[in-house]
Amino acid sequence: MNLALLGFVMIIVFMALIMSRKMSALVALIVVPVVFGLIGGFYSSLGKDIIAGITTVAPTGIMLVFAILYFGVMIDAGLFNPIISVIMKGVKGDPVKITIGTVALASIVALDGDGTTTFIITVTAMLPLYKKMGMNPYILSTLALLAIGVMNMTPWGGPTARAISALQLTTEEVFTPVIPVMVAGILFAFVAAYILGKRERKRIGIKNHLSLTLEEMHISNDKDEDELALLRPKLTIINAALTITLLVALITDFLPIPVLFMLGFALALIINYPQLKVQSSLIKRHAGNVLAVVSLVFASGVFTGVMSGTKMVDHMASALVHIVPDAMGNHFALITAVLSMPFTYFMANDPFYYGILPILAESAQQFGVSKAMMARASILGQPVHVLSPLYAAGYLLVGMLGIDYGTNQKVVLKWAIGSSVCMIIVAGIIGVIAF
Repeated sequence: MNLALLGFVMIIVFMALIMSRKMSALVALIVVPVVFGLIGGFYSSLGKDIIAGITTVAPTGIMLVFAILYFGVMIDAGLFNPIISVIMKGVKGDPVKITIGTVALASIVALDGDGTTTFIITVTAMLPLYKKMGMNPYILSTLALLAIGVMNMTPWGGPTARAISALQLTTEEVFTPVIPVMVAGILFAFVAAYILGKRERKRIGIKNHLSLTLEEMHISNDKDEDELALLRPKLTIINAALTITLLVALITDFLPIPVLFMLGFALALIINYPQLKVQSSLIKRHAGNVLAVVSLVFASGVFTGVMSGTKMVDHMASALVHIVPDAMGNHFALITAVLSMPFTYFMANDPFYYGILPILAESAQQFGVSKAMMARASILGQPVHVLSPLYAAGYLLVGMLGIDYGTNQKVVLKWAIGSSVCMIIVAGIIGVIAF
């Protein structure tokens, strides 16, 4: 049987099932490769291939478990509340300060890589201020989406983890080199905030009399009694020091990233919630988020294990190599970075990272472009992806702001493309991807 054809049909079936919502990504990642592996006649080696794939993605899965738990504990403890309070007091009635404060807040909250959390906190904090100032709510949407579009590239955010597991790489190979590129993306968001803020300042002026406190913004008042009981304001400095130390250790490769987050989470629990009963309840509180993300990672091990073990991906890559002109081969990373914008907009992350990226990466290797470089290139389109109709958190944002979804697409899209292009250019200049 032609393994290249079998592989392409498997990808098409996988993508069709996910995009038509006939099957969840979790189930499709497990069932589809097993069925096609059996069709291909790989009865005896299928189990061994699957175990090999799961073993490969295990470090990424472990890292995600403890990263989600760590940032969950820090949010519960109220680590970010003082920062929100400072932003609220500092912006006063200047639209430029308000827009810059919006990006600062959204970027900090988006450290956990979750769009839902980012939008809830950012909109709850900033929307009353925008309304009182008479500022355009589409600006708030634009800036929140630009922030999460960049911060979603953290390994625990999803796309990077998918790229890592799909290509069987390590977090250090993919994420660490991309950090300066993400900094450029956040700087682009601040520039956008300044430009949009200047427009609003010209339109409505500065209202120096306006200054809302954290309490007036209802950040704490909307929390239920259980959430308020988890706040640890006296430990904010210690928690901040622990988080900064963890991030520095992560950037400097002091220890493997899964180990760092395991240690960080353990210390965070001991420091903030020494009672065993509270620790147990906190783990249960965040278990849903952990399971939703990590189960996909381990399921992807089945998909990549079958693709690699049966050599389907090798035959598919060989077929593509004959299609791509030799002159374009050296630019595979750049081509992938550009394609990641429309691909992740029109399809979910799962079919792109688990279906298309492995084929592109194998093809690129024929021209000397590494899998790690291809993985980095593939995540640079995330600012556009968060505008996708398949991105559920986007509907939450539009609903909370009370704005039109279609109009929001038109307003934000050009800024999102600008953010991705900015990061692609920076990535090429500093050698994260090859032009």
